[in-house]
Amino acid sequence: MSAREKILASLRSSLIGTTPITDPFDATLVDQPWRYSAAERVTRLKELMTAVHGEVHLTRGNQWPQLLSDLLAQRKINKLLIAPTTAHGQTFSAYCQVHHNPLQLLAYDRPIEEWKRELFDDVPASFTGTLAGIAATGTLVVQPSPAEPRLMSLVPPLHIALLHASQIYDNLYQAQQDWPKPMPSNLLLISGPSKTADIEQVLAYGAHGPKDLIVLIVEDA
Repeated sequence: MSAREKILASLRSSLIGTTPITDPFDATLVDQPWRYSAAERVTRLKELMTAVHGEVHLTRGNQWPQLLSDLLAQRKINKLLIAPTTAHGQTFSAYCQVHHNPLQLLAYDRPIEEWKRELFDDVPASFTGTLAGIAATGTLVVQPSPAEPRLMSLVPPLHIALLHASQIYDNLYQAQQDWPKPMPSNLLLISGPSKTADIEQVLAYGAHGPKDLIVLIVEDA
């Protein structure tokens, strides 16, 4: 028996004859104070995100590709990193083809070692989906995946996220109840653009990630 197995066996045997302590957790304390109607969820998330320099736009199911295209054109952005194998990536790619949009669509389809310099130096914006939104704190929940790696929402100066209104939960506790099982190894909680005030207490944006965040909330029909 290895040292590790001996330690675990000792711990297990020490519990023999003991009675588990009743879990004192009360869900109402973290749930009931932060309840909202469907309309309030959207409004609150938008207000909180805007308060920290996030940009939020409300749109409809078939209108968001046009809105995304317009926002990029306004900012004179000619390259966009997307995930072409996702539903939203395919939808926007098809839109660009039909409307002959000159925007260059890039894909994270190589190991980071093969295009690290290009990603860090020559990709102005990225577009990702979201797992959920949290109204109580004005937060996006993003789950990195092979199609949309973590660096997609971390490196480009502008991160654009697509969120469906039906995915917005009242609070973090409610969102956790529907998180994928087993628990993902990495979930991102994003409540605005990257910012820091570590240096001389002066607030600066973009020090540790995107300096701009745009959220497209697709309202239910």
